[in-house]
Amino acid sequence: MAGARQQAASGDGDAFQKLNRRFGEMITAANHQPQVLITVLEGAVLGGGFGLACISDVALAHTGATFGLPETGLGVIPAQIAPFVVERIGLTQARRLALTGIRFQGEEARRLGIVHEVATDADALEALLEDTLKAVRKCAPHANRVTKQLVLDVGHQPMEALLDQAAKDFAAAVNSEEGQEGTMAFVQKRPAKWNQ
Repeated sequence: MAGARQQAASGDGDAFQKLNRRFGEMITAANHQPQVLITVLEGAVLGGGFGLACISDVALAHTGATFGLPETGLGVIPAQIAPFVVERIGLTQARRLALTGIRFQGEEARRLGIVHEVATDADALEALLEDTLKAVRKCAPHANRVTKQLVLDVGHQPMEALLDQAAKDFAAAVNSEEGQEGTMAFVQKRPAKWNQ
């Protein structure tokens, strides 16, 4: 922000727009990463951090973490994160949070659907992270990538086209090395290779 302010003072009329849009590009890229994106949220989860929480696949928070969209109270807008907040928690809650700038703690963030799990101390938060990582490791990496893309495409593609693509992806998964290994591991009552 300080750099953009200097650029603007030097005559770059688009400095703030470019800065803001770069953040939007970063958060969009993070949202579309094929890997499982897990956030561990402590302290202040405000503005951009709130946006990052909203694009995570799994969000874990300390009960004392403070969440909020303070932008309008600062005379600016949550320009790049607002669409992700709406996707995460719905229009009515997003409007309330963005237009009031209220702050709230971890339990309320869970109630709103921003986070999935809340821990009361650092050890419990670390345990939640370890449990989540164990669960993710039980899933086949390519199957997770394709599933993540399917979920992200909901609402952005016509349903019939989405279901057609999902059927193709399912057939490919069944016939893939992962699909064959996963099925065999299930029949043999053993962990799959990716879970060892």
